[in-house]
Amino acid sequence: MISNTTEIRVRYADTDKMQFVYNGKYLEYFEVGRTELLRSLGLPYSEVEKSGYQLPLLEAGLKFIQPAKYDDLLLVNAILKELYSPKVHIDYEIKRKGTEEVIAKGFTTHIFMKAETKKAVRPPKIYVDILAPYFQKQK
Repeated sequence: MISNTTEIRVRYADTDKMQFVYNGKYLEYFEVGRTELLRSLGLPYSEVEKSGYQLPLLEAGLKFIQPAKYDDLLLVNAILKELYSPKVHIDYEIKRKGTEEVIAKGFTTHIFMKAETKKAVRPPKIYVDILAPYFQKQK
């Protein structure tokens, strides 16, 4: 398992008329968590694309627990539990910093595809080579 926590401050533009974070923003927060998880491992998304791959979204799930509001500091924890799967499944937990209140939980599932052909492929060597040592440490 690999995880990374990213801090996000809720912008006024992220809120709705009720003064809560608009529900669609949570998927953006998940994206920030996911890209920062990969970046923390030395695999920024730009490198995945330079290698000729893309990582489209197949499925997403989200459970709202507490509303987040303007100026809250949120901690987005992105967790990758499995390496050797044709799909990349990442779990997320968003907490309010300082209180540890859970705001939302969810997941996203992605596949790798070749950028040229738009055909699904197994995870590329660049991805497996960078992540494999982290999973071997757990065994």
